Amino acid sequence: MSIRIILADDHVILREGLNRALQSESDFSVVGQAGDGHSAIKLIRELSPDIVVMDIGMPELNGIETTRIISKELPRVKVIGLSMHSNDKYVREMFRAGASGYLLKNCAFEELVEAIRTVAGGKTYVSPSIGSMVIQEYISKTDQEKSVFSLLSQREREVLQLFAEGKTTKQTAARLHISPKTVEAHRLNLMNKLGIDNIAQLTKYAIQEGLTPSEM
Repeated sequence: MSIRIILADDHVILREGLNRALQSESDFSVVGQAGDGHSAIKLIRELSPDIVVMDIGMPELNGIETTRIISKELPRVKVIGLSMHSNDKYVREMFRAGASGYLLKNCAFEELVEAIRTVAGGKTYVSPSIGSMVIQEYISKTDQEKSVFSLLSQREREVLQLFAEGKTTKQTAARLHISPKTVEAHRLNLMNKLGIDNIAQLTKYAIQEGLTPSEM
């Protein structure tokens, strides 16, 4: 039986290239592609794949938040983070969100194939280029550094990402299916928690914390 895969990445060329390469493996079947977190969640709910290959820096809903939602709703679906970020923070938060694997976008295709088969077999995969110390040191250990994931609620992080990506209050409200007044309340709360009083600094913070891609 084929391992059913969904690719979630906002770069179309990368997705198409991975799609063609993965389909060449006799035991793989790419059943869907998504360019942002919301689309990925919708596809995963509809198709219930075995594996999701997930980028971190996606628009509207980043890969860490998307992984967190998938892990809660559909724990059978395994997520592999495929990212340009080797920073400890991103690796740690992806695993805490529920990912079962993490490797870098500059890895060899053979490594991705190995990671997919490893995770599909019920094991965890961490790229050797990141180091095997990641799980012990950054998951089991108490995090001394305050991060956006410990300071803000999930809804506040969603609002922060959308504001950082240039969405207005009305656009954010429509995207999250809440009222503009509620959006403003979340914005004020997160600004108070972070000690930030302007959108430019919020955007900088969101990029630093990996909530939104820096190239947007």
